[in-house]
Amino acid sequence: MNDELRSAALESKAWPYEEARKLLKRYPSGKPGGEPVLFETGYGPSGLPHIGTFNEVLRTTMVRQAFHALSDQPTRLVAFSDDMDGLRKVPDNVPNGTMLAEHLGKPLTRIPDPFDKFDSFAAHNNAMLRQFLDRFGFDYEFVSSTDYYSQGRFDEALRSVLRHFGGVMDVMLPTLRAERRATYSPILPISPVTGIVLQVPVEVIDAEAGTIAFTDPATNERVEQSALGGMSKLQWKVDWAMRWVALGVDYEMAGKDLIDSVTQSSRIARVLGGRPPEGFNYEMFLDENGEKISKSKGNGLSLEQWLTYGPEESLAFYAYREPKKAKQLHMGVIPRAVDEYWQFRGNYGGQAVKERLGNPVHHIHDGRLPEGELPVTFGLLLNLVGVMGEGATPEQVWAYLANYVPDASAARYPELDRLIGHALAYHRDFIAPTLKRRAPEAIEIEALQRLDAALAALPADASAEDIQNEVYEIGKTGGFDSLRDWFKALYETLLGSSQGPRMGSFIKLYGVENTRRLIAEAVGEGAATPAPVRG
Repeated sequence: MNDELRSAALESKAWPYEEARKLLKRYPSGKPGGEPVLFETGYGPSGLPHIGTFNEVLRTTMVRQAFHALSDQPTRLVAFSDDMDGLRKVPDNVPNGTMLAEHLGKPLTRIPDPFDKFDSFAAHNNAMLRQFLDRFGFDYEFVSSTDYYSQGRFDEALRSVLRHFGGVMDVMLPTLRAERRATYSPILPISPVTGIVLQVPVEVIDAEAGTIAFTDPATNERVEQSALGGMSKLQWKVDWAMRWVALGVDYEMAGKDLIDSVTQSSRIARVLGGRPPEGFNYEMFLDENGEKISKSKGNGLSLEQWLTYGPEESLAFYAYREPKKAKQLHMGVIPRAVDEYWQFRGNYGGQAVKERLGNPVHHIHDGRLPEGELPVTFGLLLNLVGVMGEGATPEQVWAYLANYVPDASAARYPELDRLIGHALAYHRDFIAPTLKRRAPEAIEIEALQRLDAALAALPADASAEDIQNEVYEIGKTGGFDSLRDWFKALYETLLGSSQGPRMGSFIKLYGVENTRRLIAEAVGEGAATPAPVRG
């Protein structure tokens, strides 16, 4: 580890380093026994994984990477699936809902897969989780709650819960309504008759043997059975605390909606003789309507949707920024995230070490940025595709790029080539249906005609800046109340949108002659469509 980097990391105000310093304070001389510092993320597989799930693993990974910059202590990351949880309701975004309804209350690993691909509903959703974590190359260990319960790996921790049953109840009961207090139990036995995870009062018969008693609603008879070996599971707040203690979890973050749960689980962990992990509470992603994203509702964006319209790095960039601020997550945020990622990536090379550690791309790539540059913005690409019209191909886009980018080719700019595919998809699905060019008004017609004449007089090798100067001059002297009005007129009459790119760059990219045809179309003097692509 570079001494300068470590020294800067110890002082950096970037949130991953601030979080990592909590762990350094927790274990200044290393974890006892030389054990790895353990990071955990949790996943409830009652619905399909969504960006919020990915986001938690990504942010935890960033803290883990930051800790590596501060310390040489070994670490592990566990992605824990609470797949023994009973299915409480049928998700809105999966098939075969009627079949799932027949299995309500059963552990997710004992419910058939509604997609008919895996042995159980949990197995399907766990596979989806691992698939999109693997796509990003996360270094993690997957842990199944069902496996750990059924294989007895939580048995000793379960005995501890039974030994401290009264103390756990003392933590939980004051947080519950009177009606819930009457039936609450931290231990949820699994019915030997129905296989349902039961929410019934439980009596501890023998803590060391792990024996409990309860009344099974299916038969209304008293049952004595073991709580060990997968015959029961814990209420999730107690389960969370038990897991921290059993696994030795040192760091786990959670959404702001779980602040009270973190407090209660931390108290239970202390009752069990353990130490709660470090962590912080992040704000939630919201959908376009400002509602919390839910895996059961399927609102907001899926990981697959984002990656259709933007690259992986843009999603990681969006997740990194301001984790304690609620942010809307919908299609409209993707273009800006793409361009801001590249803006910060472009700045990285010229920054001092201290500035680099505060740059989001440092945490996205763990300080090992890939080579490559982006000669045009994603926003500019979207505008280009917009005027090219329906049916535009990557080859045609590259032909236009030759007007603007020296030796433009997919081999020279592979990341730009990928962005062209994203731009075509994004325009097709979200921009094209909204574009509507309006006819220019009198003052605008005169200004457009002046722009046409200015473009005609420019030399063939005029730069984007030369073109931009001409556009500015017309806006300043064309009788508009402000330059903003002039640019808005250009966007609405030429591009069909209320906002757009730097016009000098766009005209250089699209081509002067093609732009003059757009102007002619707008003022009703020429062809109705842009010229065919040449090149």
